[in-house]
Amino acid sequence: METRSTSAPSRKNYIMSLSIIGTLFFIFGFVTWLNGSLMPFLQTACELTPFQASLVTLAFYIAYFVMALPSSFVLKKIGYKNGVFVGLLVMSLGALVFIPAAYSRQFGVFLAGLFVLGTGLALLQTATNPFITIIGPRESAAKRMAIMGICNKMAGVFSPLVLTALILHGMDKFSESSLAQLTFDQKEVLLDQLASRIVGPYTAMALLLAFFALLVRFSSLPNEIDIEEDDHETLKGFMKQIPDALKIRHLVMGIITLFVYVGVEVMAGDSLTQFGRSLHLAYAPKLTAFTMAFMVFGYILGIILIPKVISQSKALVISAILGALFALGAANASVVDNNLFSSIFGWLNKLPGFNIPMIPNAVFFVTLLGWANALMWPAIWPLALNNLGKYTKIGSAMLIMGIAGGALIPPTYAKLGQSSIGFQHALWIMVPIYLFIIYYATIGHKIKNKGSV
Repeated sequence: METRSTSAPSRKNYIMSLSIIGTLFFIFGFVTWLNGSLMPFLQTACELTPFQASLVTLAFYIAYFVMALPSSFVLKKIGYKNGVFVGLLVMSLGALVFIPAAYSRQFGVFLAGLFVLGTGLALLQTATNPFITIIGPRESAAKRMAIMGICNKMAGVFSPLVLTALILHGMDKFSESSLAQLTFDQKEVLLDQLASRIVGPYTAMALLLAFFALLVRFSSLPNEIDIEEDDHETLKGFMKQIPDALKIRHLVMGIITLFVYVGVEVMAGDSLTQFGRSLHLAYAPKLTAFTMAFMVFGYILGIILIPKVISQSKALVISAILGALFALGAANASVVDNNLFSSIFGWLNKLPGFNIPMIPNAVFFVTLLGWANALMWPAIWPLALNNLGKYTKIGSAMLIMGIAGGALIPPTYAKLGQSSIGFQHALWIMVPIYLFIIYYATIGHKIKNKGSV
């Protein structure tokens, strides 16, 4: 074994490194939570069913499952800073794929671009998470993680608003009733015009990602970080650990928990636009911003309360209970009345410059899931990785693979939603998921193996 080390960073380098990592997490959030606005856009431009539009999340999140193990070996070969550089360039390439996708109006090409974007993000996520620990004192690493979470979710507040303003303005002429009155050729011309709207924003995104890649390449971030690695470790040897790791019960339960958690998180963020669209809400593409705002609120509460007032494991229990209650509310509340939201936030519209839509009660409960979900990711990880010993690295990679829940659960919701039960009743699938998370938070993570790890 060898230890790669870095000297303690100066305060100037610490602030610079923290700023770079914070910007990276903002980029993660901005690109990830664009999908909520992208789904209704592609549903119209490519003439898709809700289920087909939900494949946006499948193409994006399945890249994490595919790239979780390869990413660690790419980073071992080229280093961590170089990994961030390559990851940003891959994302830039993914954004450029949207140009031929828009001009051809081929949904498959859009999905290819989303998969490339997800691949770059998977590499970036694997590379940047260790930096949070090593760029400053280890005892304050949890605080830095919370700050990164806020950067990520604040981007999620802005990205759907930005994309909606750029590509989803004047959508009345693209409604089903308006398009039905046109001839085939007229409709094709109009939809081509709509699809072309995405070229400018994604070209700009590609250029900005490439520019930031160069900034990272020549930044003060270290390429080698302070972790223990086995020089003789190979992909084959790494893969051989998987069968033994799968015998560790609390790890397997943790992977399942992370899988279903990411699924409901993406439902509450991206798939919410499909629910809003089914209710004919003109502002449906902006709903992701509400969910992200409540996630930021949850992160801030976590910074204030954990661990001084409440432990992280107890926070997971409370969060899962809130999730189950909000899911029940979403599945049963009125889709017409907005008295809950207006009674809490109606006063904001009395302030200059504010014009917040008063969302229906059922939709409001879905956005509140952002609050319930905020602290789950950082709480599930330590419970799943507890006492793994030599299996910690493979356990972490398998947890990253669990992000595939965002690829499979939202399309399941969309398939149920477009059936006879409708999008609101389809929200019932979230209730057993949150009950399972409650089980893991209280009992599941304590299950012991027959043998020692």
